[in-house]
Amino acid sequence: MSRRKFVVAAGAAGLAGLAGCSGGTGGEQASSTGGEGTEQSMQQSTQSSSGSGGDASTPLTADGSSTVYPVTNLAGSYWNSNPPADDKEYWGPGQYDIDTDQNLADYWAGLYGFEASGEGSPPFRTSIGLSHSGVGLEKLKQGQVDIGDSSAPVSAEFPEASKEELKPFTDHVVAVDAQPVVVSKPIYDAGVTKLTIEQLRAIYKGEITNWSEIDSYNGPKREIQAVGRAEGSGTDTAFRLNVLGDPEASMSGVDIRKGQNQQVKTLVSKSNNAIAYLALAFVDEQSVPPVALEIDGTTYTYGENLGAKDYPLSRDLHAYTWEGTSKKEAAFLRMILSEFGQKTFVESNNYVTLTDERLSKQQKNLPQTEQ
Repeated sequence: MSRRKFVVAAGAAGLAGLAGCSGGTGGEQASSTGGEGTEQSMQQSTQSSSGSGGDASTPLTADGSSTVYPVTNLAGSYWNSNPPADDKEYWGPGQYDIDTDQNLADYWAGLYGFEASGEGSPPFRTSIGLSHSGVGLEKLKQGQVDIGDSSAPVSAEFPEASKEELKPFTDHVVAVDAQPVVVSKPIYDAGVTKLTIEQLRAIYKGEITNWSEIDSYNGPKREIQAVGRAEGSGTDTAFRLNVLGDPEASMSGVDIRKGQNQQVKTLVSKSNNAIAYLALAFVDEQSVPPVALEIDGTTYTYGENLGAKDYPLSRDLHAYTWEGTSKKEAAFLRMILSEFGQKTFVESNNYVTLTDERLSKQQKNLPQTEQ
């Protein structure tokens, strides 16, 4: 198996593992270490602590949002594989504004003074865990991980926290997700290819409970199964904020909640009456078709303008660090926050890349490089 195929397979395996993750509080997690076994992954997680600075003896760890996970997990797989500079398909610096003959991780880590091993392994490894935003941010706060992945701002995840309590969370926006709404294939085929924001709001508030109440629906009378994400997940928080106007708004119409995006996707694909909201990376037009959403006279359609700047359900995807950003954290994040990283880890996962202006701003928020 080629190096590239191995890394892509490792990333896919991590995503596949989402299907087996538990919901609820997100206490159980999947972890990816770029193709290494689960036992070693767990050992790495217990070895790490936030604020490891320039220490290369322990892995860089991240945990949190299943929405951000495809980005950081794939980046971690690439990092651990550490391909050579002449691997044009996989690393190939000449394709970007990067001039180096170093392996991938050696180059990015070297910007912050880490030395290459000379044996092909990266200067330090990564271990990317999966739960949801609230859990990842809490682990970051407790010093259990270096990076807390979150698909909602920390202020929305911890609404009761004071400004002083939120101050140590250092924000790094790595991508943008235009949160789509999907339905079961039988519902889409029966005519529900578009909803208004008012109809969506009414479904999740429990005011519309049957698909026959939607004018475009031409199938048999069928109850709506409204699927929600676990409370505390960034996707759920962002949906409440953007659709209902309050991150703590009640959603009495929700029939079932799932902890991870992949679990939501699986449920909707196996149902004949479901509706759900999830991240762009998990849309599958054949099994969980996205519906267009009409908001204030404008129709937002998947594949056309869902990523438009004024789409109300768009939200930033965050990788938080604690009390500033260590050299180890900065090296990994700078890779994602580069032209190479945006194309390789963000665009490939169907998310919206940062504009040049935003990318430059995020790069300036990182510690200065040593080269």
